[in-house]
Amino acid sequence: MPKVLVSDKLSETAVQIFRDRGVEVDYLPDVGKDKEKLAEIIGRYDGLAIRSATKVTAKLLENAGKLKVIGRAGIGVDNVDIPAASKKGVIVMNTPFGNSVTTAEHAIALMFAVARQLPEASVSTHEGKWEKNRFMGVELFNKTLGVIGAGNIGSIVIDRALGLHMKVLAYDPFLSEERAKDLGVKKVELDELLAKADFITMHVPLTDKTRNILSRENLEKTRKGVRIINAARGGLIDEEALADLLKSGHVAGAALDVFATEPATASPLFGLPNVVVTPHLGASTTEAQENVALQVAEQMSDYLLTGAVQNALNMPSVTAEEAAVMGPWLKLAGHLGVFIGQMTDEPIKAINVLYDGVASEMNLKALNAAVIAGVMQATNPDVNMVSAPVMAAERGVQVATTTQAKSGVFDGYIKATVVTDTRERSIAGTVFSDGKPRFIQIRGINVDAEIGEHMLYTRNRDVPGVIGALGMTLGDLGVNIANFTLGRTKTGDDAIAILYLDEPLKPEALEALRATGKFLQVRPLQFEV
Repeated sequence: MPKVLVSDKLSETAVQIFRDRGVEVDYLPDVGKDKEKLAEIIGRYDGLAIRSATKVTAKLLENAGKLKVIGRAGIGVDNVDIPAASKKGVIVMNTPFGNSVTTAEHAIALMFAVARQLPEASVSTHEGKWEKNRFMGVELFNKTLGVIGAGNIGSIVIDRALGLHMKVLAYDPFLSEERAKDLGVKKVELDELLAKADFITMHVPLTDKTRNILSRENLEKTRKGVRIINAARGGLIDEEALADLLKSGHVAGAALDVFATEPATASPLFGLPNVVVTPHLGASTTEAQENVALQVAEQMSDYLLTGAVQNALNMPSVTAEEAAVMGPWLKLAGHLGVFIGQMTDEPIKAINVLYDGVASEMNLKALNAAVIAGVMQATNPDVNMVSAPVMAAERGVQVATTTQAKSGVFDGYIKATVVTDTRERSIAGTVFSDGKPRFIQIRGINVDAEIGEHMLYTRNRDVPGVIGALGMTLGDLGVNIANFTLGRTKTGDDAIAILYLDEPLKPEALEALRATGKFLQVRPLQFEV
């Protein structure tokens, strides 16, 4: 009988699910806070069910000789060292959709609270004052709401806002015009949203692209009297700049549930009269906590008893028989998606995947999921093979699959193409007999590129001197090239190079390459290999 440790507070119903399914369970809800005790006992268990209090580190995993699965009741897995778990062969699961309604409702509640100054009015009335004229609010009716991020939670907020008869503008690089029409919103660029919205709410993950998306510069682009809501992630707003604009009166109010540093014991926003703050309560409802607890118990039981995998962050949903054959091809599919995702800055309308030869005979659903997840990881690093197709569908991204018999020198290959309003971008790859994935075609140009963790892609006109400039510039800056692949279609056309580097390319090296004036495109790339 498999044995599970529940090291954080989970509902009794969830604990009972393990027992009813035939899984032995120890419910020790405080042991997650005791690192030494947890490290002492973790070796006894096949599964570990957690919330946010338990920290699963590489050091802890060294003691987890039997551990097969970690289940996080909730979406955030910042407290789990996923690469270390993968190396140990431990599956990490989460429950990405269990608290969506709760978080969306909290954003709406914050919007009401800041519009009507409810917390301040409550405190004033509790003190025996009757300051009716002091608290003059604004209606939500007929106001314009700007939603940054129209995914799972954002779309629920949109639905609720439309029910309040608000006008809704949405900014999301993955939102198609068709999906926007279905949601009943107008799809706009960020600058237009900033200029027109009476209220702005954010529902995006924290990535390099979204960090400080409401920077001082962007906050200054908003219309005077705007109110800002953030129940998504800390770090999306420049809190210092927001405080300054609140004091000046440009921003009429703000409501935040999340902060750049948490627990937030100090903030430039604290104490301001037109600010509502809550301690990261977005998922804090009885229903949400129960939902994610039940889901994680079901998922972990399914895996430990039958091998079924759901909502795994580091393992594809495939059978044991498929895994042995498909492993390298799944890795290739992910690399193809990651390449295109990092190369594409425009909203994606469609992802088309062609499977040739032996690749066409595999589990295409899993391979598709790996491609889609790779594409979307550029803007959402938390996406996985389970959630990626759902997220793509929510954003109206069309996914098409084509298969064909062996058509070339390779036993099989995969070709991934993304379609935007202005272009198509494609890349193809195969798996060699040594089990290593390779890129074999980029932009229709044949290549043979080994895939490394740190890579550089360049495009230039096919003229003399470019290769020398590339090598000399990187050499002068101490950048070592592990592998170098060139390609072109014919003399005089565009040529490309893809380099495998020993270390990440520093910004000064990137600027130096661009300063040569010899390149049409220079793009650093990162892969998990």
